[in-house]
Amino acid sequence: MENLNDKILKGTTTIGIVCKDGIVLAADKRASAGYRIVDKKAVKLHKIADNMAVAMAGLVSDAQLIVKLSRSEIMLKKIRSDAQEITVKEGANLIASILYSNIRRPSMIPGIVGFLLAGKDSGGYSLYDLGIDGSLAIHDDYISDGSGSDLALGVLEAMYKKGITVSEGVSLAIKAISAAIARDMPTGNGIDIITVTDKGVNEIINKPVETRVIA
Repeated sequence: MENLNDKILKGTTTIGIVCKDGIVLAADKRASAGYRIVDKKAVKLHKIADNMAVAMAGLVSDAQLIVKLSRSEIMLKKIRSDAQEITVKEGANLIASILYSNIRRPSMIPGIVGFLLAGKDSGGYSLYDLGIDGSLAIHDDYISDGSGSDLALGVLEAMYKKGITVSEGVSLAIKAISAAIARDMPTGNGIDIITVTDKGVNEIINKPVETRVIA
């Protein structure tokens, strides 16, 4: 019998970088099932509010559902509280509570998924790491998640400097994701980058890597 885990879409490398004028989120474009590449155009960066975005890593089905739930809950909270914006901390706590419940729900397929959350509110820019168990940690420099995170973190450790600009952060993110693509099998097929700045959430790079065999 074929292993159920070999049919589950997963795998990723995600990065968050704090800059003096915003936050950079980056991810690769590959989803894998076991040793098979099943999607070369996976979207792992998502805007969940006008001032917040997430990068997802892990089980694709759970991650996609949690993104939808988060968007809906944030919108409902804004309507109910008549608020202009939801704080990044509120968004982080919301997703963390969903992850906490998700991993503890009995299931044939464990909901192993984590998020990086970037946002801006009246308190400034914030970057959160939301663990698969619902844990929550805030970072003031950088963080990486997913199967290629060790490789990406090596680049970030060596090259990150406090006070870099978003433009410099984008260049650093490309180098870090590229290092993971070079050595981590579940990571590959391109790079997506979005930024969170005072202009909102914006897609900066959507760069696929062509892998077809040409006769």
